[in-house]
Amino acid sequence: MAGAVVIVTYNSAVEIGSCLDAVARLAPEWQVVVVDNRSSDQTVAHVKQRSVMVIENKENRGFAAAVNQGVRALPDANPILLLNPDARLQTGLTQLTADCHKHGLAAGRLVDPSGNVQAGFTLRRFPTVAAVVFESLGINKLWPSNPVNRHYRYLDLDLNQPALVEQPAGALLMFRRDVWTKLGGLDESFHPVWFEDVDFCKRAMDAGYGIYFDPSVAAEHDGGSSVGKIPSGNRAVFWYVSLLRYTRKHFTMLGFRTVCAAVVVGSIPRVVAGAIRERSLQSVRSYWKVIWVSVRSFIQAAVPEVSPAR
Repeated sequence: MAGAVVIVTYNSAVEIGSCLDAVARLAPEWQVVVVDNRSSDQTVAHVKQRSVMVIENKENRGFAAAVNQGVRALPDANPILLLNPDARLQTGLTQLTADCHKHGLAAGRLVDPSGNVQAGFTLRRFPTVAAVVFESLGINKLWPSNPVNRHYRYLDLDLNQPALVEQPAGALLMFRRDVWTKLGGLDESFHPVWFEDVDFCKRAMDAGYGIYFDPSVAAEHDGGSSVGKIPSGNRAVFWYVSLLRYTRKHFTMLGFRTVCAAVVVGSIPRVVAGAIRERSLQSVRSYWKVIWVSVRSFIQAAVPEVSPAR
């Protein structure tokens, strides 16, 4: 049974052509479906120049919902490879397929355009309260070599060696169809993006599946191409809301409220720094909204729905 590659696009005209060409060259037997979340550029036109299925959403349904659409569109395909539009396969998928069939999920190395492994991004361990607090307070940025951050970002792992791991990046993640079916797909409440892949891997491991990292399989990855096109006023809000949704779902109530408090404390200097650096109210508004969401989440023990900034 042939596998399928699911690619979610959002204003990905610059990247999608080379991504699809690499799949066609290195995995020609694989079916490909591109799910477009209402791009306003020439993404769909570039996709239609190639022999792949394309689903054109009339609205941005978010990454998780688009992935689920793509998996459902090819009901006989197994396994499924999630591939970002800014990732270009450098190897075939035969070995990763074997790993995936054995363990349930599998992933390969992501390298930057210079050929360097994207350490700290390719693999991470599941977030802990300490890791999220350090991230929210900016400690990981000021002291990236601290032991909490090294553990969280797998900086103690040799990325040239295969291993069972916790959380590969969703930019190059393969899973068997039965895993996706048992878990009910990706959780679409993580909208529009961030932490849906972390949540999927966490639920998969909790269900008894393994996640295998195989460095013999690789893709060149630019990083941040689609999320970089989200309006800057919304980026921080979306990231923190998804972070809070993840922690509410997987942490204890004490852990969740600790994270809420850390986000509030960490957002205050970002309000000041953003106002000074950008000389505008956009950053101020964004982080005040983050603070409002965090305080409300702390009080209500639930993460509220948040509309994008206008």
